[in-house]
Amino acid sequence: MYKVILNRCENYEYENIKELLKKQINALGGMDKFIRKGETVVIKPNLVMKKAPEEAATTHPSFIRAAAELVIEAGGRAVIAESPGGPFNELMLKPIYKTCRMTEVAELSGAELNFDTSTAEYPFPDGMLLKRITASEAIVKADKIINVCKLKTHGMATMTGAVKNMFGVIPGTMKAEYHLNRSNITDFANALIDICLFAHPILSITDAVDCMEGNGPTGGTPKHVGAVMTSENPFALDIASAYILGIDTKKIPVCAEAIKRGISPESIKDIELSGDDIESLRVKDFVIPKTKPINVTENLPKFLYRFVNGILQPYPCFDHTKCISCGRCAANCPPKALSMENGKPSFNKEKCIRCFCCQELCPAVAVEIRKPLLYKMFSSL
Repeated sequence: MYKVILNRCENYEYENIKELLKKQINALGGMDKFIRKGETVVIKPNLVMKKAPEEAATTHPSFIRAAAELVIEAGGRAVIAESPGGPFNELMLKPIYKTCRMTEVAELSGAELNFDTSTAEYPFPDGMLLKRITASEAIVKADKIINVCKLKTHGMATMTGAVKNMFGVIPGTMKAEYHLNRSNITDFANALIDICLFAHPILSITDAVDCMEGNGPTGGTPKHVGAVMTSENPFALDIASAYILGIDTKKIPVCAEAIKRGISPESIKDIELSGDDIESLRVKDFVIPKTKPINVTENLPKFLYRFVNGILQPYPCFDHTKCISCGRCAANCPPKALSMENGKPSFNKEKCIRCFCCQELCPAVAVEIRKPLLYKMFSSL
């Protein structure tokens, strides 16, 4: 039986967060069950980009500090490690750690910040799609991983939680290759599942105090939900998260595919819940992304797929008045559908694979996802 511990939490007051996490981990057997003295434990947050905690795009520092201190108190060595989108190097990591307040967390907790950006390719024979995975050595070589995600909407994946957070083991620019080679949302969802199984976090924790609704994972609106959840199983944790937000798991490709593969509970009824009553934590008006994947093109011949996909699927639109000419969209576009002309993004719609990395990584929130008329017709069916 899958087990999820959940509690109401109205704010990010550090002592309260730590007490709740300690109580939840104890309900699962205690930290001693998961780590041994002397082990190196990576604390893996969601630090998608340089965003202040108040923007609800990244895991709140109170969660990372609490998790790190609990590891240290159990005799482990805590290392905060992440591979955000974009170049994976120390120069890029430092400002992200600072803005997301991980630098402060490390100083307060005694945890270390990871600046080892070496990568390696690892065999993964158990993967359904991915038999070899290129990953951050610092994360993969740790003795244990604790996955501390931020619950948010996502333009491509509908919702990002515990499972998708493990995509962060893939080095920054290498993420584009994974998107490009698996542009079909079903394939990409299964790739995310394989990566999560490969990383194998011993604990997964969801920061759902203030979530992000609307056009997440970086351009949406903070939404107070007031929940903290912990589980040994990231798939069960995402099912519980979807239930709290009122999102049908069939609309979340990662959840839907994990259920098909038999590695996830099918519904909240298959999860043993303890802590506070989940019904009291449910949100009735959570806003999911304006777009959702339409899979009508999946079974078409390849020569028709690109044409139909181009006229049917949503696509990014760029507001040049908001654009700050940073070039992150073009630099991180997997199919190279974007280029910078006169300091602004120029878009080749025919090349677009609808991964929406441009929207995810835009610091100015200058990317909007537009819906063609045919998309509106099919998505209403």
